[in-house]
Amino acid sequence: MAGLLLATSIAPKAALANAGFEAWRAGFRARAAANGLLADTLRALDEVEFLPRVVQTDKAPAETARSLGDYIAAAASPQRVKGGQVILSRYPTLLGRIEAEYDVPREIIVAIWGMESSFGAVRGSAPVLSTLASLAYEGRRRDLFEVELLAALKILESGDTSLSRLKGSYAGAMGHTQFMPSSFLRYAVDFNNDGRRDIWADDPTDALASTAAYLRAKGWQKDQPWAYEVRLPQGFDLARTGRVYAQRQKDWAQLGVTHASGEKLSGSDHGALILPAGPSGPVFMIFDNFHVLKTYNYADSYVIGVGHLSDRLAGRGAIRAKFPGDPWGMTTAERKELQKRLNDLGFKAGRPDGVIGEKGRAAIRSYQTARGVPVTGVPSRDLLAGLR
Repeated sequence: MAGLLLATSIAPKAALANAGFEAWRAGFRARAAANGLLADTLRALDEVEFLPRVVQTDKAPAETARSLGDYIAAAASPQRVKGGQVILSRYPTLLGRIEAEYDVPREIIVAIWGMESSFGAVRGSAPVLSTLASLAYEGRRRDLFEVELLAALKILESGDTSLSRLKGSYAGAMGHTQFMPSSFLRYAVDFNNDGRRDIWADDPTDALASTAAYLRAKGWQKDQPWAYEVRLPQGFDLARTGRVYAQRQKDWAQLGVTHASGEKLSGSDHGALILPAGPSGPVFMIFDNFHVLKTYNYADSYVIGVGHLSDRLAGRGAIRAKFPGDPWGMTTAERKELQKRLNDLGFKAGRPDGVIGEKGRAAIRSYQTARGVPVTGVPSRDLLAGLR
């Protein structure tokens, strides 16, 4: 009897969920047809299913699921560095051709490959159409994922791949370097000239070249670093830090900023200082290429992970400063509360996850400006006390 009661209590909920998904699918099919997709292409929607795990996974991205120090350590782990060195030795000709064509360093391309799919070992096995449909139906960003689903259908219609090979991650990213469908349509290239832009094949040629093509299109600057670690002098005014405050390296040098090794800064390229783990952690001088990498994945932790891995593959050393256990001298609970209270007041500090990056610091500056107090953008327990 208990089992019967349980079954009858669950079945209506499942039926309602399926009914809602079916109604959404019918509406999307009409919208896709209005965008000019062929009826044969739209038949692929018949096989689409709602995947609850996809929505759950979307709410906990890896970039904020662990501390920055742990994330960077995993990004440039000894195993991944060794794997990247093997790749550099295995594909010297291909990587050289890509580098010559797009002016993007091979180490950057290989680092992205390592971060996105462990050099092709984990490309994702989830059906892309069902993944995107699930996120569009019940996810946090319906409009975005409907656009991506429409793009995925256009990929099928173009003949670049088949429905059975259209697999990817639980976010809908595809292939060796995890392109979203809309980015694939705009930037993917047929580098091996076989008539298809095939980022899913075991052969990584098109995927790696497409990644370089994407970065060049986004403004990658040849011979400019993504960033490098620096050291701040004692008593440095932290209000000068943040990606919005860029100036020439030699101007930073006059303020006492040096390379992490202590070597003097030089050069006329404009760089900005970021403190991803607060002033007691590593400090980075970032350049335009840092922002180009952010178009691939907006999380600063991802960019630092890719950049640092590329540095290690190029023979440069490890990050010198240690990552503190409590960034900004605040516990995780305190940092989350600070973000939440800023959000509640209308200052957009981002999702309250305890990671106070540039968006959080911008919210603090806006709050301080509104209060008419000195603008530093610096998180602190005193700031939190004033918000309570």
